[in-house]
Amino acid sequence: MIVVENLHKSFESVEVLKGISTTFEKGKTNLIIGQSGSGKTVFLKCLLGLFPYETGSISYDGKIYNDLSQSEKRQLRSKIGMVFQGGALFDSMTIGENVKFPLRMFSNQNKSEMEDRVHAVLKRVKLEDSYHKFPSEASGGMQKRVAIARAIVNNPSFLFCDEPNSGLDPKTAIVIDNLILEITSEFNITTVINSHDMNSVMEIGQKIVFLKDGHKAWEGSNENIFKTDNEAVTNFVYSSELFRKVRRMYNQQP
Repeated sequence: MIVVENLHKSFESVEVLKGISTTFEKGKTNLIIGQSGSGKTVFLKCLLGLFPYETGSISYDGKIYNDLSQSEKRQLRSKIGMVFQGGALFDSMTIGENVKFPLRMFSNQNKSEMEDRVHAVLKRVKLEDSYHKFPSEASGGMQKRVAIARAIVNNPSFLFCDEPNSGLDPKTAIVIDNLILEITSEFNITTVINSHDMNSVMEIGQKIVFLKDGHKAWEGSNENIFKTDNEAVTNFVYSSELFRKVRRMYNQQP
């Protein structure tokens, strides 16, 4: 679980995050959504420890990040998996070597143990025959699955995903969404996803935090986002034709 309390972040004289408080629950897919400039990318980078913040706190399973020593912060980072927007795979490494990279960085496993673990996570994402391929030989959807395998190879407690469906066709995006949802539940991970994809909100938004102008304007689930009378949320969500259709269907249900 990640607990955020009254988080403030500024760049020089511009305040980007303005007192955000929320909880990201373990075993659930927690989505951060909002328009461009809402602060969601800065928020995600604060959660990852990439940006320092002025006031407030972020705690991971009860441990406040700013109270940790450098060695404790490194230990925490070893429990974090990250799926980057573009995949961020190393072109010069095979898929297996890409997945193994976090093990070489953070684990004390021997070579045989690392190989076993890499093959296990590749099998989990249905890429067990792709170990010796290079990223250039894989489709966009396959590359995202490699990125997910790499993110979970260290058995993380926390999984962060930055626009995981970016650049994917709708069918492949649903596959990636479902894979993230399954892994989150299966391994009881606290998963935080930065997304603008309304399909993802509808499919896997078990907890949604909506940001507007650096504030938390709303939070809830994909089940009650259709019921809110928050004007900022409805303007954002129902700006797409898909969601206008979904809302009409939802309102027609008995």
